[in-house]
Amino acid sequence: MVMSKIHPAGARPVVVRAVPIELCQFLKFGGLAESGGAAKQAISAGLVRLNGEVETRKRKKLQAGDQVALGDETLVVQVG
Repeated sequence: MVMSKIHPAGARPVVVRAVPIELCQFLKFGGLAESGGAAKQAISAGLVRLNGEVETRKRKKLQAGDQVALGDETLVVQVG
């Protein structure tokens, strides 16, 4: 059975060319981090949530529909 993910109110879709995309790349591409280094630091510090759970793997592969949150901002991976 396939379950669809429910996006939180205010979640912003970010369209990427292809999945998978690495978490650190997505944070930078989506504008949640100013640089790749800043993205890696935020992930290492436990500040990033992936689908509601703290994620500390910088190179975690994201798929369409994944929700990435940092602070009070949430992005949703979309393929376009």
